[in-house]
Amino acid sequence: MRRMDTLKEPALAATVERARPTDVIRSNGAVATLERVSKNYGSIRALSSVDFQVRPGEVVALLGPNGAGKTTAVKLLLGLLQPNSGKVRVFGGDPTNPENRMRTGAMLQVGRVPETLRVREHIDLFSTYYQKPMPATAVLGAAGLEKLNDRKFGDLSGGQKQRVLFALALCGNPDLLFLDEPTVGLDVEARRMLWEEIRQLVRRGKTVLLTTHYLQEADALADRVAVINKGEIIAEGTPAQIKAQTAGKKIRCITQVPLASLRDLPGVSEVKEDREAIEIHAVEAEPVLRELLAWDKTLSGLEVTSAGLEDAFLALTQEGAASVN
Repeated sequence: MRRMDTLKEPALAATVERARPTDVIRSNGAVATLERVSKNYGSIRALSSVDFQVRPGEVVALLGPNGAGKTTAVKLLLGLLQPNSGKVRVFGGDPTNPENRMRTGAMLQVGRVPETLRVREHIDLFSTYYQKPMPATAVLGAAGLEKLNDRKFGDLSGGQKQRVLFALALCGNPDLLFLDEPTVGLDVEARRMLWEEIRQLVRRGKTVLLTTHYLQEADALADRVAVINKGEIIAEGTPAQIKAQTAGKKIRCITQVPLASLRDLPGVSEVKEDREAIEIHAVEAEPVLRELLAWDKTLSGLEVTSAGLEDAFLALTQEGAASVN
């Protein structure tokens, strides 16, 4: 399990001052960049010549299967790791620069703070690390912790602890916020509340890099999506562009047409059984529907929908795995 020592690295939990125009100029309009970055762990290549940018005022979702290189990329941008080759820049400079660290917030997958301190005590403590912290009441409100303010951290549920770690990441009013699987353990209501708070941060000019396994979350929040697999960025664009590039349409119906015949239709990428029905993935629905209706007059239960980001993600990562093998 990964550990973020939030007491020893307070600057990783939040930031203080707004980005200056010169920062953006020096980094070619990007708040954070990886330029031809490679990172190895012994003989294992975690990242391979990766180019990646986070632009001001956007939510970028970095998606990939386990072991794809997401966490390595985040740790490089936080200055917790050094690349074997290439350049890492945050606000146009070295991410380990104390001034840059004081402007960068992070909520990593697993964070640890003293279990015996109360929620408000944690927030008050973290706020002392910064010259212009966010007001404690605003931090509590943003994380939905008003009613848990006097509870000890160790007495909280897993989802409540996640909300505290999110609150600590906001204490210094960050310009650039890294959220690594922020909604793990949250119920639906708490997850949507956190989504809305992320949107509010961006409306106030903040920038967010999000990693998540919840594809619906990336679809709902991200201005731009980058898909990483086996240490390489394999696709990048808006959620709509990613879905249009790979996913197409889903056709679900009850039909007597054999699966083998359906798979031979032009534009069909996948055919599978779904209980009593058949699910067909195709680039365009209309040509497939014309053939289906011509072949099977008894066809029923017809549904046509746009394939989601999850379908696109699976198609991209499976294609990437196949090309490597």
